[in-house]
Amino acid sequence: MLHIGLIGQAIAASRSPSLHMMLGELKQLPVDYQLQVPEDDTAESFNTKLAEIRALGFVGTNVTFPYKQIAIDSADEVNDAVKKVGASNTLLLKDGKVCAFNTDYTGFIRGYKGRVGHSLAGNVPAGKVLMIGAGGVGRAIGFALFEVGATEVLVTDLSERSAQSLVDAINEAGYKARVVAKEDIAEAAAEVDGLVNCTPVGHLKSPGMPLAAELIQGQKWAFDAVYTPMDTEFLVEANKKGLQIVSGFDLFFYQGIDAFEIFTGQEITDVKPVWDQFREKYNVVSSLI
Repeated sequence: MLHIGLIGQAIAASRSPSLHMMLGELKQLPVDYQLQVPEDDTAESFNTKLAEIRALGFVGTNVTFPYKQIAIDSADEVNDAVKKVGASNTLLLKDGKVCAFNTDYTGFIRGYKGRVGHSLAGNVPAGKVLMIGAGGVGRAIGFALFEVGATEVLVTDLSERSAQSLVDAINEAGYKARVVAKEDIAEAAAEVDGLVNCTPVGHLKSPGMPLAAELIQGQKWAFDAVYTPMDTEFLVEANKKGLQIVSGFDLFFYQGIDAFEIFTGQEITDVKPVWDQFREKYNVVSSLI
């Protein structure tokens, strides 16, 4: 039995167990995926939980809010994506070592290429992008954008400190980014090719739009990290205005595939049947994709 986990807070509704166990069935691997909730949001509680599952023989664990940055400190080895982003959402527990990966980074790249990069419109590079939200997932997407043809990322966040931190990290890595103040968002939206939401705005528990509807006009594509609901108000509006869509479900699905491959060493070569089967089995419905 391959024991895999997800360490995080407020994860009871996660679809990750369903996805990984379905992938296990597909590869005829006995996968047991368990949710792991530490006592609180401290590094000490995270490390206690990690030590607990290592002692139980887990082969790996996903990591989500609020531990993605904490997770790095527990790692013996970190890959290039983790070094860039400064966060990890996937830990491989192997040969007595903890190896850190970031499949938000790789999952976004696969999701973007699957939708926009090889669309009917041809290969569409990300171009200049306005990104709203510079938190954990925002840092991963901010760097991943440059792997799919971004030329510059304009970052805005309620916390100017978070936005500046991400912009500094991107620029130090040799890419191009700048902070956009709240009052300049309309001007920024008018000059970009892509719109990215990495805030919780649009989630079932925090409905709404991260960007005024009238500012979604003339861009080429849009991505929303929120995937509950799958058709957020932001993506519905973007779709209506003719933008190509990359959804939060794309990110969830592909980061899960990448993590499964890391945990098991088994490559998922044909993704579409898995996508179709998962959506049908778990009633994942969208009018946009």
